[in-house]
Amino acid sequence: MAEDGKTRRIGIIGFGHLGQYLTAMIEEDGPQHSLELAFVWNRNQKKMKGKVREEVQLEDLSQFVERCADLILEVAHPQIAKDYGDEFLKYADFMVGSPTALAEQGVDSRCREAARRYRHTLYVPRGALWGGEDIQKMADSGTLKALKVTMSKHPDSFRLEGRLRELKENARGRRTVLYDGPVRDLCPLAPNNVNTMAAAAMAAHNLGFDRVQGCLVADPSLLDWHVVDIEVTGPVDKASGQQFTVRTSRRNPCAPGAVTGTGTYASFWSSVLNCKGHGGKLFLC
Repeated sequence: MAEDGKTRRIGIIGFGHLGQYLTAMIEEDGPQHSLELAFVWNRNQKKMKGKVREEVQLEDLSQFVERCADLILEVAHPQIAKDYGDEFLKYADFMVGSPTALAEQGVDSRCREAARRYRHTLYVPRGALWGGEDIQKMADSGTLKALKVTMSKHPDSFRLEGRLRELKENARGRRTVLYDGPVRDLCPLAPNNVNTMAAAAMAAHNLGFDRVQGCLVADPSLLDWHVVDIEVTGPVDKASGQQFTVRTSRRNPCAPGAVTGTGTYASFWSSVLNCKGHGGKLFLC
């Protein structure tokens, strides 16, 4: 529930599986959390026919201001944040559900500056990132020394660009490492698949997109799962010479070929409920 008791109006951009889920949650459970729909926009308007009330359908995204949203939630494509992110933040809080967009330094800078200037919050959802708050705390204290995120999925679950698309096609029938390197270089090659890595890079702000490592693995045996392995490296204990490490493995059930695992839907809803206005800054939710 909004802290001041006021109903918060939510604009949703994107009506894929995740957008449909969030739209339904706001329609069904929103009132008990003081939430209501301001608008729903999708590139293909026909996809909303019979599923979204006509009065909340938005035909022209450039007219979003007229709907007076308190929070605009993007679950469509990173291009939305690139084209509109700083404009959204003039009028509302903005949750960038495709944080791979922020791998472009210009987009990141414009959105952060707009949040600061207009006192709205730029939200980055955790999604499939496990332990994001702990990673952020280590980054805040300067004790985070290294971070690696490995995402393993069935080849059909990847939507890839450039050279990675060809590598994926050649990976049929065997486990293949498609990429292992800085997250910044990976984001434009897999903009719809590595939002978890982008969120990790935002949480690990002392390392950032250039020093957080991402590893993408195509594994034909993973028919029903998305696997996210996270390796955190901290400081060396001066007395013992031993180094602090944490390793987690998240197995997220998924439909065959799905880009988003089922556990991520609930994570996004939890993030939406946490978007109550945190001032003019970036906030991991």
